[in-house]
Amino acid sequence: MQGSEDDRGGATKKREPLGAMTLYPMAESVPRARRWFRKFIEPHQPMCPLDDCVLMISELVTNAILYGKADEEWLVRVEWWRERGSLRVDVHNPGFPANVRLRDPTADDAHGRGLCLVNALSDSWYAGPSSYGGTVVSFVVEKAWPA
Repeated sequence: MQGSEDDRGGATKKREPLGAMTLYPMAESVPRARRWFRKFIEPHQPMCPLDDCVLMISELVTNAILYGKADEEWLVRVEWWRERGSLRVDVHNPGFPANVRLRDPTADDAHGRGLCLVNALSDSWYAGPSSYGGTVVSFVVEKAWPA
């Protein structure tokens, strides 16, 4: 990774996430992601609604498990970052970035609301190629910490 600025504006060689986890692509990983994120973010004392962040992580991990595909064994990776006063969460899977899209589900549709929730609760979100290969879907919550 190339150098970047840290939260204080100084140059750093490599940014590290505040936390990260690697999960197996199975249903049990969704509640595990919620628990571990909450456990490891709380010491950083974010001021944003953690319940909203946990819900968005839950939706993105579920999508990663449902739509991630690879010929060999694969994992879901979740990372969370402090970017000045904002919280960014990245969820990586081996699926194809072009398959991520915001849907307009009807009341009768059983699926398709995950990104709608992320879109409504986050200040912004992104989907594209992952640095690990495959797809990353990220959301940002601004003003999670004082700038």
